[in-house]
Amino acid sequence: MAFDNILGIHASALQLRAQRMNMLASNIANAATPNYKARDLDFSKALEMVGNGHSAESAISYRIPIQPSLDGNTVELATEQTAFTENALAYRSSLSFLSGRISTLTRALKGE
Repeated sequence: MAFDNILGIHASALQLRAQRMNMLASNIANAATPNYKARDLDFSKALEMVGNGHSAESAISYRIPIQPSLDGNTVELATEQTAFTENALAYRSSLSFLSGRISTLTRALKGE
């Protein structure tokens, strides 16, 4: 039985959510850095690419700001914080699903 078949798409989703969380955290941390360009990961596109055996790198893009700043920084703090919170909730959901799946497998192996 393949591990990917047992965990389904949620293992890949968890890795991509973690990658996106790091990217969004970096954006927030650099909100005051001149000429910093905010990046984001298109989660749906990345998940599709990983599912087809490709790298998710082309799903990363630079964020286009609604209100450009004079110093060239494209981070909009409210946008980044909202995206971070939504991603964290989705990460937690994937983690909970995987935890339940692993718990079920553990009980099955123990014969409970």
